[in-house]
Amino acid sequence: PSHTLDGLRYEPQGWNNCGPATLAMALSYWGREETQREIAPALKPDPEDKNVSPEEMAGYVRSLELKAVVRVGGDLELLKRLVAAGFPVLVETWYVRDAADQLGHYRLIVGYDDGAGHFLTYDSLHGPDILIGYRELDELWRVFNRVYLVAYPAERAADLAAVLGPDLDERTAMGGALETARREALEPPDTCVAYADCADAEPFAWFNLGSSLVALGEVEEAAAAYDRARLLGLPGRMLWYQFGPYEAYYAAGRYEEVIALADATLAVTRNLEESYYWRGMARLALGDVEGARADFETALGYHEGWPPALEALGRLKEQ
Repeated sequence: PSHTLDGLRYEPQGWNNCGPATLAMALSYWGREETQREIAPALKPDPEDKNVSPEEMAGYVRSLELKAVVRVGGDLELLKRLVAAGFPVLVETWYVRDAADQLGHYRLIVGYDDGAGHFLTYDSLHGPDILIGYRELDELWRVFNRVYLVAYPAERAADLAAVLGPDLDERTAMGGALETARREALEPPDTCVAYADCADAEPFAWFNLGSSLVALGEVEEAAAAYDRARLLGLPGRMLWYQFGPYEAYYAAGRYEEVIALADATLAVTRNLEESYYWRGMARLALGDVEGARADFETALGYHEGWPPALEALGRLKEQ
């Protein structure tokens, strides 16, 4: 079988605008005319901001009177079923230039062809109608715990629910992602097509295990999984996009480690509001109120009105 969606508007990304541009393309399928020019200021007021999360994009979609669902633990068959049912799917993936240059990248899945074994994507870096093999996409997608976002109008809710099945429930989807990560951590693949070094598959699996566990509230086990991932070696940009280690170590009371991790991440690039936020939270837990205040204010300097930092600062002022 094969299926291709049409009626989308292609949009090449501006600087650091992969998320807003890909979201604009997804929204165009539903007749929306917003471009990255409108979307980016809402999602990332600082043009240098490297990360827009799927949850932030879902929030933007909902502000347009559309609906959005974000889940982890997807698989290739689910992507195909979604496309066949008339839903473009936005996936967060890895992008490997070489071993030293790897970063996060959104892709919009708009078609598939089982005979050829590839997906058709709208790629804000490379163009419309970009083909990517099933296995290559899956390997790049797994770096982000196979997260996906579907935007849709309210009248298509029942259709989407029918495709997602049990995974419509967020906790069920998270449990599935947990089991997949556990299996992949214990049985890393011998070969790969997408990574600069096939050994990267193992730390990614342990990282996913940590992310699934922290989302399910199992913070001690999550912290141990992240420890293992870091010991095996993670790409330097991992914490530009995913913040589970901060959350797990903070919840486990490992505040000095949160600070050290944030320091190391911010030494490479400064405009990462999430790293300032978690460092501020850890500093506050250790009694450094002024250090925490400075971090929350810096986070807001990079992302004006960002709710987590705004709320943390508000709590400080109430004390």
